[in-house]
Amino acid sequence: MNITLSIDEKTLSAARKVAAARGQSLNQLIREELSRLTGVEHRHADWQEVESLSGTGHSGGWHFDRDELHERT
Repeated sequence: MNITLSIDEKTLSAARKVAAARGQSLNQLIREELSRLTGVEHRHADWQEVESLSGTGHSGGWHFDRDELHERT
């Protein structure tokens, strides 16, 4: 998909220098940054789900016993 962005010359020039230093095109740089940004958002949403589920389980009084866990049969 193609998009159009409005970026000031100073920012554009700096971004081109960063891309060139990395051996990338500006397009590749922007694509990677967007992927990184959205990945962070997904991890944040996943962590929120873990936190919301934390402490909601019921073990019925059972707990881990180290000796039983390592018992060889």
